[in-house]
Amino acid sequence: MIKISEAIIVEGKYDKIKLSSIVDAVIIITNGFGIFKDTEKLELIRYYARKTGIIILTDSDAAGRKIRGYIKGAVGNGKVTNVYIPDIFGKEKRKTKPSSEGKLGVEGVDTQILLEAFRKSGITASDNCQKSDITKLTLYELGLSGGENSRELRLKLQKKLGLPQQLSAGALIEVLCTMTDSSGLSDIVEKIKEENNGI
Repeated sequence: MIKISEAIIVEGKYDKIKLSSIVDAVIIITNGFGIFKDTEKLELIRYYARKTGIIILTDSDAAGRKIRGYIKGAVGNGKVTNVYIPDIFGKEKRKTKPSSEGKLGVEGVDTQILLEAFRKSGITASDNCQKSDITKLTLYELGLSGGENSRELRLKLQKKLGLPQQLSAGALIEVLCTMTDSSGLSDIVEKIKEENNGI
């Protein structure tokens, strides 16, 4: 398991499952061409491109190239690293037939080939091996979820941290884990409450 500080952009949930077994990183799914209409997710990708940089890891077929090109163009000045998997013909175990081009996607590629693709792109393990301890319970305890003014407090937090306003709780936790730990988050929330008379 290697720790990567950049967010990794993949096409589907099976790609994310595969990658989660070999890298410790934020992994964002485009849902294939769904990213073309998902402004919230695109805003999150832009955020990561500015803050930590993103790694685009799409399939080596025409659809993957189209998605890669779209994201690269959409993030503007953010830091983008492209990781390419080689053309390997075959089909994923869960599928009844190969893809239209007959190539394996990210989910079907051998782990060692994926790691080698990262290495070739200059992506190495991050020095920051400490995992953040922020969970859903942390958000609840700090009043960011489940309370009367939780939504308002959460929006103020997102604004203060320069995050997109339309984030799900799960996405917010993923982002916060790349920025701080529960103690640091608690300090930020206290400052927001002070600035807003307790909300």
